[in-house]
Amino acid sequence: MGMKTKFKDFFFGEEEEYVEEITEETPEEPRSIKKSSQKQNVVSLQSIQQSSKMVLMEPRMYAEAQEIADHLKSHRAVVVNLQRISKDQAKRIVDFLSGTVYAIGGDIQRVGTDIFLCTPDNIEVSGNITDLIQED
Repeated sequence: MGMKTKFKDFFFGEEEEYVEEITEETPEEPRSIKKSSQKQNVVSLQSIQQSSKMVLMEPRMYAEAQEIADHLKSHRAVVVNLQRISKDQAKRIVDFLSGTVYAIGGDIQRVGTDIFLCTPDNIEVSGNITDLIQED
């Protein structure tokens, strides 16, 4: 064993060998990759879908926009009601949330007068609401 190999083993450790085992897929048994020690790491997709939640927020100040963004980053849809905040503050919040939604690959839609639906990338929204709102 050369000096280079000893140095590499000291800092990086010995590499484990991984074996990919492909089994025939059935609805009850998903495809998995097994470690040579036969240890399985399988995650059910149903548990991920069931953990989706929607949050209703009515911010009273611009500082609450970060809390809304945190919900979006946690893969929760947020309905934001901006009717109880000044127009300038509401515009700043919508701009901030638009940037957040863009960064996480989500979507933002207006669903009413000063009410917006912000969704992360794991939630799909279909349909639209006609815009019959008259602006002052």
